[in-house]
Parts: sequence; structure tokens; C-alpha cells
Amino acid sequence: MNQTETGRAGSIGVREMALCGLFAALMAICSWISIPTAVPFTLQTFGVFVAVGVLGGRLGTLAVAVYLLLGAVGLPVFAGFTGGIGILLGSTGGYLLGFLGSAAVMWCMERLGRGRAWVRLVSMVAGLLVCYLFGTVWFRMVYTAQNGAVTLGTVLGWCVLPFVPFDLLKIALAFAVTGRLEKNMEAAGWRR
Repeated sequence: MNQTETGRAGSIGVREMALCGLFAALMAICSWISIPTAVPFTLQTFGVFVAVGVLGGRLGTLAVAVYLLLGAVGLPVFAGFTGGIGILLGSTGGYLLGFLGSAAVMWCMERLGRGRAWVRLVSMVAGLLVCYLFGTVWFRMVYTAQNGAVTLGTVLGWCVLPFVPFDLLKIALAFAVTGRLEKNMEAAGWRR
């Protein structure tokens, strides 16, 4: 590999930029697979978990940030083919922004676990909890400002509890996919 492919230590080379873009596109595709509800059922968290699981914390978090920036500037990468800063500032925007928290938690745990598979699985669950926490607090604040007070229990009933079984299934699927993709990428010479 030459210097232009890999970049300097700590920098991002062409291959890494391409992979970040590819995984940002995967998150967009996952968001389009959607069942509309107050907080849409999508595969976005699956995309986040796979991006961080395969690319590692640094590049996976960058891929999540690229995805959110694409949506913020108006590209239709969010659920229902929507985009724009209004989506991020709306009641469900906290769950989208919580993806960065999920990626950051997974990155931290990755550094502690040094490639252990069980750590990756636990980091996905911890990342999901961070996304739930951030998104729920955000939803409650925005909803209260727009419509009046709502209890935490009501918000959990709307925005979290119906999603738990589906999200645990997405974690199981992401865990299986990341293990497989990581082996294939290592065989192809990719090192994170």
C-alpha cells in the first residue's frame, strides 16, 4: 500500500474515506426500510452497529457523523426519505443524534476489550441504551415544549418499550454480520 491509500498515522486515507461513505450509505438505506410510527421502526441502529463493529470506533463514529451531516444538509437519508436540520431538531431527532453517543460508547468499549467478541456484543447493548437515553430525554423536552407536559412513562411507552424486542434482534443480526464482515475484510488485507 502506498501513502495515498492509507494516509499518515492518525489521518484518514482514501480507503478509509470510501469505507466511511459506504457505511453512511448503508445507514441511509437502513433508514428507508421503515414502518412509520411516532418514532419510526427502522434498521438505522443496525447500520450504526455494523459500521462501528466493522470499521472500528474511530472510523465507525466518523461514518455515523457523515450520515447525520448528510441528513442535516437536507439529503433524504432519514426515515421516510426525509432530511434537513428540522428533522434533527424535531421530537425524534434525539434518537438520531443519539447514534453518535452509541458509536462513542462502542468505541470506548472497543478500546477496553481489544477485539473480544463478547465486548462487541455488550458495547452494542450499551450503545443502544445511550441512544434510548438521549433520544427519550430529547423527545420529552421537545414534545413538552410543543404540546405540553408528558410523563416519562408515557414517552417510554411511545418511544422505547415497543422497540426493545426489535432492537435486540437488530443487535443479534449486527453481531453476526460484523463478525463475518470483519473476517472477510481482514482476509482482504484491511486492518483497523
